[in-house]
Amino acid sequence: MDRSDKKRILLKIGSNVLTKETNAISESKIKNIARQISNLKNDYDFVIVSSGAIAVAKQLVTLEGKDVTIKQALASIGQPHLMRIYQDIFREMGLLTSQCLLSYSDFEKEQSKENIVNTINILIDNHYIPIINENDTVATDEIKFGDNDKLGALTASLLNVDLFIVASNTNGIYTKESINTSNVKTIKEVSNIESLKNEIGDSKSSHGTGGLTTKIEAATIVQKANIEMWIVNGLNDNFLADAMNNKSDFTKITHEKLYEHKRP
Repeated sequence: MDRSDKKRILLKIGSNVLTKETNAISESKIKNIARQISNLKNDYDFVIVSSGAIAVAKQLVTLEGKDVTIKQALASIGQPHLMRIYQDIFREMGLLTSQCLLSYSDFEKEQSKENIVNTINILIDNHYIPIINENDTVATDEIKFGDNDKLGALTASLLNVDLFIVASNTNGIYTKESINTSNVKTIKEVSNIESLKNEIGDSKSSHGTGGLTTKIEAATIVQKANIEMWIVNGLNDNFLADAMNNKSDFTKITHEKLYEHKRP
């Protein structure tokens, strides 16, 4: 199938998913993601934005201190190990991977944006899955605030993907009134982002640095680009297919002007 006949999905994978909410990267979860992508590759092209470099480094070394430069050093140590894990596991599934390190400043320069689009298009045309992470050594925004949610949204918008999926550790966004009950309720579909802001608190994920606030910011970015965003539970084994087949609870953030051809 020609690439032009496929839908393009940007999949953002958070640290809590990659670690399966433990203190170590889960190779079984990465195998699970690779298997799902392999099953879907005839109909979809994937671009991945992956967190996890710092989590990998913490398995290898202990660096004293808590400031941003320590986290930058950890990211530098962990990034090649993270990519090796992806490369080895995806290869077993017949999938080719490549690494792209980006900074938010890259999205502010027309030449840089053009280069990103051209490079990723060439990679996809040659059956490589680009795996993108923040260039943490020179940029600190993601470490301090975004857990790659914003980076994923910016990349999704730049590439004009058909769908932006955020693999988190919850069944989407829950209603505020249900948070403190034993029966949380997922907001299944919404287009009004202002209404979503009323449902969130100040919580952050345990391994990543993002939370619902950064996901709302990401939704704002992709909605302006007329791209639908799904927040799914990446801890589930078949989270991609289950969401596509409406077999799971997740939050779908739509846009009233979303065109039909944009839907996967």
